[in-house]
Amino acid sequence: MTTHTLQAQGTTRARAAQRRKRRKAALTTAAFMSPWLIGFSVFFAYPLISTVYFSFMRYDGFRPPAFNGLDNWGYVFGDYRLFWPALQNTLWLVLVMVTCRVVFGLGVGLLITKIKTAAGVFRTLFYLPYLAPPVAATLAFVFLLNPGTGPVNSILGEVGLPTPGWFTDAAWSKPALTALALWGVGDLMVIFMASLLDVPKEQYEAAELDGASAWQRFRYVTLPNISPIVMFAVVTGVIQTMQYYTQPLVAGKVASGIIGGSGQQFEPGYPDKSTLTLPQLVYNLGFQRFDYGSACVIALVLFALAMAFTALLMRRRGGLVQAGD
Repeated sequence: MTTHTLQAQGTTRARAAQRRKRRKAALTTAAFMSPWLIGFSVFFAYPLISTVYFSFMRYDGFRPPAFNGLDNWGYVFGDYRLFWPALQNTLWLVLVMVTCRVVFGLGVGLLITKIKTAAGVFRTLFYLPYLAPPVAATLAFVFLLNPGTGPVNSILGEVGLPTPGWFTDAAWSKPALTALALWGVGDLMVIFMASLLDVPKEQYEAAELDGASAWQRFRYVTLPNISPIVMFAVVTGVIQTMQYYTQPLVAGKVASGIIGGSGQQFEPGYPDKSTLTLPQLVYNLGFQRFDYGSACVIALVLFALAMAFTALLMRRRGGLVQAGD
């Protein structure tokens, strides 16, 4: 009996020691993760929960929130006449602008990696526009593309080409914003250049020995090697475009003749709601009309769209790697 008792006590002490060891390891892990956990809780979890909460409330920032069920959701999706144009514009920018930026940035990166002389000069020239402040760059583009006095239309008219209205024409305002985004593509150019220079030269040499053309070398060698960078550029581009606010707002204001001044009222989206985006509606509803509940609904729509696009892109990630199969 004494032997069995001692064995049982030893087993109990060993298990207790293991539990203390596991508890200590868990506390150590939690201590190392605490900066991330605090940041996640303060800057993501709490704002997200609050946004969901206020989306079901009538709240203007002055009086206490009052529950109103699905009224905010019904107003945004049914009665708010600016929501659907803003959603269409945002999706157009995500599909067209992000695609053009990725393709153009990759093309510029390929071009500069192939240049033998003055590559640094061209790299600097393409990167400098990215450093321009968004407001200043947008103002410059609006004046350059002014349909009446802008130099771009003057040159187009001299050579006999059509002269679009650009930011004053609903059919051309989003292409003009896309041109502005392509002008500042220096960030993607640098990322793609780094990835292109990292592709093993032995693979290019083997492809050339097999008689592969330039397009085949790009498709079967370059693209599979840089596919993670392409995916990174697309995902970050989608997220940034979902937050696209400053450039369309400034372009619409300047093109409409309202640059600033107290007491001036401006409905975003000039001309004809063509530059209206969902982030502009969040600001318009929340900070100009003090309808925080409806603004939270649109913020949740933006979050859901960003998550859906990201999940879809991550599921399709293997497509680029298998492009040559």
